[in-house]
Amino acid sequence: MRSPDIKPLPAGRSRTRIGRRRTAASPKLTIRQQRPWLRRFLPLVLATAVGAGAAWGYGAFRSSGNAGDEAPAELREQLDALTAERDKLSTLANAAESQLNMEKAAQKQLAAQLKTLETENARLKEDLAFFESLLPNAAGPQGVAIRRLKVDHIAPNQLRYRVLIMQGGAASQLFSGNLQLLVSTVQEGRNAMMTFPDRSPAEQQKYALSFRHYQRVEGVITLPEGVTARSVQARVLEKGQLRAQLSANL
Repeated sequence: MRSPDIKPLPAGRSRTRIGRRRTAASPKLTIRQQRPWLRRFLPLVLATAVGAGAAWGYGAFRSSGNAGDEAPAELREQLDALTAERDKLSTLANAAESQLNMEKAAQKQLAAQLKTLETENARLKEDLAFFESLLPNAAGPQGVAIRRLKVDHIAPNQLRYRVLIMQGGAASQLFSGNLQLLVSTVQEGRNAMMTFPDRSPAEQQKYALSFRHYQRVEGVITLPEGVTARSVQARVLEKGQLRAQLSANL
């Protein structure tokens, strides 16, 4: 008996068909990646937390609504107390400022009064010295004399003078004459003599003398700009004749 002829297939061809058949017949496999348990339960945890937070917020809102009437009342009381304290302190500050202003005004007034009293005291001392000098001369020789001459600078070109003139003895006649001031000056290195009053009737009247026992004369003389006074001589004239004189240096 003749054995059938068996033709061998190419190795590559047979293997390819066999591989295809096996692939078609085998079931499909699905690869699933296993997730950690935290990622699986995280949405549930978040949902639970959000729900709990909402419930707590609602409860707190209701609680604050119940206490809302008490908190503003307490704050209003504190505000009222602070406002009252502020008003009290403001009133005290205003009163203290008013008192301080009154004290400053009083001090200023007292300073002015003190200055006036000092000036009056100096005048009284001069009067006392005058009367003390007047008593011995009541029984002395008759005649007119200048008992005091005082000259002060009150400005660079102004002088204040005060003259006390007396008639000694038991004189009963009225003395009539005039006062004359001779001022020794320097201007630009040159010496000069200025006479007061000038020849005008108004100025002559200011320096007129008329007294029985004494007369006090005072006034202000003004020098030209740039003139410096060195000394002043006071003269008492009677009908153009010199009766007394006294000098004072500056």
